[in-house]
Amino acid sequence: MSVSPESATPSADLALPLGEDPVAVLEAAVWAMAAVVSTRRQALSEPLADALLRDPQRTAVLESVGLVRRGAHGLVVHPSLDGPDEATARSAVEAKLSSLRQAVAAAAGDEAGTPEGGWGAQADAVLLNQGRASAATGRALAGRIVPRLAGCAERLAAEGSRILDVGTGVGALALALAEGFPRARVEGIDVLERALNLGRDELAAAEPAVAARVSLRLQDAVDVSERAAYQLVWLPAPFLPEEALRAALPRLAEALAPGAWLVAGTNPVAQDALRRSVGRWTAVRGGGNSFDTAHMSEELESLGLVEASTFPTVPGGPVLVAARRPVR
Repeated sequence: MSVSPESATPSADLALPLGEDPVAVLEAAVWAMAAVVSTRRQALSEPLADALLRDPQRTAVLESVGLVRRGAHGLVVHPSLDGPDEATARSAVEAKLSSLRQAVAAAAGDEAGTPEGGWGAQADAVLLNQGRASAATGRALAGRIVPRLAGCAERLAAEGSRILDVGTGVGALALALAEGFPRARVEGIDVLERALNLGRDELAAAEPAVAARVSLRLQDAVDVSERAAYQLVWLPAPFLPEEALRAALPRLAEALAPGAWLVAGTNPVAQDALRRSVGRWTAVRGGGNSFDTAHMSEELESLGLVEASTFPTVPGGPVLVAARRPVR
């Protein structure tokens, strides 16, 4: 069986119909997501065509939601089932597994991940899965976004250039940036000591030459006091409480060298009410905020940063908002 690289775009008649028993349909949708994650996970170790053939009932579920269809020369799959590279695909699987685990915890009334518990109440496995998934964003930032930011790649090619990774967690994104910019030093800060300890283990298992240029420290973004120090600042905005985010943004803008860039990860503006409301719930439940891409652009411009631009990353992933400190 072959798998066509064409896009199997779901048609309008495959939109999720809630019908007379919407709860049953939503329960089935959870299982459809399980089929997606299971298939993608299996495809990490064997060809996607083999993974689809291995479990025809599971593949039929994917067909029912339009992610797979039968073409003249074999199965045609939607691009979201087939990652552009193994590292990105693995990160995506880890992220979706983490999301499913958090959904189960919410259904069970688990306080972990609520504003009261925050990320500090999550299990180590959740922190590792969520953190490792962020490496895909780091690779996208290094390979596709920075080259499009005026002067940024040149600055980061200089020996001793510095990158600040806010909310570094287990350090996966910091490692991806250090790998992408072999002359830069990446400084990761986080408020959760347990995540940093996990990150130090991740550094110890990484390529020594890359890990040597990554440092992790316990620090709140609102306490960043350096001025004109960094050539790039990365900010995963959805993970910060709104009060902390508003307090940190001016500090981070001042930490930029003149002409340097701040890049903030934001949640994309969903086109449907379900994803918008789920996005707000999960962000606030995790102790974060409900800022979207447009709101973040406005905030950066209000701080005097210029040339604000937005960039998508991977399908379903964050949208990056970049703005630079003016050169005076």
